Amino acid sequence: MTKLQNDRFLRALMRQPVDVTPVWMMRQAGRYLPEYRATRAKAGSFMDLCRNAELACEVTIQPLERFPLDAAILFSDILTIPDAMGLGLTFNTGHGPQFERPVRSAADVKNLPIPDPEGELQYVMNAVRTIRKELDGRVPLIGFSGSPWTLATYMVEGGGTKEYGHIKGMMFDQPETLHQLLDKLAQSVTTYLNGQIAAGAQAVQIFDTWGGVLTPRDYQEFSLRYMQQIIDGLTREADGHTVPIILFTKGGGRWLDKMASTGADCLGVDWTIDLSDARKLAGDKVALQGNMDPCILYSNPERIREEVASVLASYGKGEGHVFNLGHGIHPTIDPENVAAFIEAVHELSAPYHNSQA
Repeated sequence: MTKLQNDRFLRALMRQPVDVTPVWMMRQAGRYLPEYRATRAKAGSFMDLCRNAELACEVTIQPLERFPLDAAILFSDILTIPDAMGLGLTFNTGHGPQFERPVRSAADVKNLPIPDPEGELQYVMNAVRTIRKELDGRVPLIGFSGSPWTLATYMVEGGGTKEYGHIKGMMFDQPETLHQLLDKLAQSVTTYLNGQIAAGAQAVQIFDTWGGVLTPRDYQEFSLRYMQQIIDGLTREADGHTVPIILFTKGGGRWLDKMASTGADCLGVDWTIDLSDARKLAGDKVALQGNMDPCILYSNPERIREEVASVLASYGKGEGHVFNLGHGIHPTIDPENVAAFIEAVHELSAPYHNSQA
C-alpha cells in the first residue's frame, strides 16, 4: 500500500508525538459546500450518491481540495445497515430518513437478516476501495457505522424522533426483544466495519448519536454493552498497521470513564464537557477527539480563532488530541469560516507539542 504522506491523525489516535494537532470535521463532505450540492444534484438522490463509488469518492475528497484536513471520512450514511435489512429507507425533504417497515415486535427482529458487506453493502466497500486508491496516501481514510442503539432507535421509531416513545417503550416493556435486536445489529456492525477495514479504511468511528438520551444504567445495558461487543470483534491490524477505533456518544461526557474501558483508542467528546474534565475522566487510557461547538462557525474568523485557542488550552499539553467539532458541521456554515478554523488549529496547536515530533 502507498505510504502515508500525512499520518498525524493516526499518530494522535495512538497518543504518539505529532508536530501539530490534527483536525477533521464530522460531516466535512456535505451540504455546506456548493460543489457537494452540485454533485448530489448530478447523482439524483442522496442514496444514489452513496451507491455510486465514483461520486462518493468525489464528495469525500472535495473538502480536502479546499482545506488542509488531516483525514478523509468515507461518504456514506449511518442507516446503510437497516436499509440493507430491507426496511424501506427513504429520505424526504424536511422530514429526514423514514422507514416504510419499522421494527416493532420479536417477529420483526427475527426476520431481519445480517447484511453481507460484499453483498447488499458492496457499494460501500466499493466506495472505500475507490476513495483509498484516489487518496494515494494523501491522508488516512476513516470508515464508520452507527451504534446498535442509534440504529435501533431509527428502526423502531421508523425515522427520527424527539420523544423516543417506541424505542424506550420497547426497552422498558420488551427488553428481551430489544436485546435481540441490538445483538443482531452488533453482529451486523462488526461485520460491516471489518469489511470497510478489509477494503482499506485505516481507522473506524462508531457514531452513538442517541446514547445520550439514556439514563446511566440504561446506557450501559443498551448502548455501551453492544459497542463493547463490536470493539471486541473488530480487526485491529491491516497492512501491518494498527487500525484505531473511535467511539463517540453524543451527550456521553459523564460516561467517558466507562467508555475508556472498552478498548477503544479514542473517545469523541461533544461541547457539553470541557476537554480538561474529559481528560481527567478518561485517564491515560485513550485519546480524545473534539470538541468545538459547530455553531462557533457562524461567527467570524477572529472569534473562531479565540475558540480554537480555548479548546486547545482546555486539553493542554501532551499527545492524544484530535481536533474536531462536537458534532457535525451545519449545512449553512460559510466555507471561509471553515478555512479560518482549520488554519487556526494547525497554527495555534504547535506550542502544545514537542517540536522534535
